[in-house]
Amino acid sequence: MNGWMSAAAVVLAGGVGATLWGVATGPLRRAVVAQNLATAFACPALLLLSQAYDRPSYVDVALVLALLGPVGTLVFARLLADELTADPPRAWSVTWVAAGVGAVVVLVLCVAVGPSRAMVKLLVTGALLIGGNVVASHALSGGFGGARRG
Repeated sequence: MNGWMSAAAVVLAGGVGATLWGVATGPLRRAVVAQNLATAFACPALLLLSQAYDRPSYVDVALVLALLGPVGTLVFARLLADELTADPPRAWSVTWVAAGVGAVVVLVLCVAVGPSRAMVKLLVTGALLIGGNVVASHALSGGFGGARRG
């Protein structure tokens, strides 16, 4: 087990632990935030595992997850808009923690791989991950009024 695997284990343990706690102990608003949190922590873990196992294909999986994870959260926000109107999620602190973890992982991996096409793919994945989760959290907290009305 190398350092990359250890870092991936820490990221996964923190993300999965927080996700399970959010789904198991709270109302609907917490469960929806936990779903968004799961993708926000799984993507950096995949990036770290890509470096640990020297498998560039894991970066492709992380890229797809960074793109589709927030889309799934937006679908939940749209479908559950009526239920979330009365008590909207307040997930900004969790969002910024997840964005910070994603940014740190991407920057460390960019330093590790050096200037190359792999670094560009890491930067695109990081931008999609952070931007998508910020947009999804904004939608969950009721920031997009048109999303409720259709």
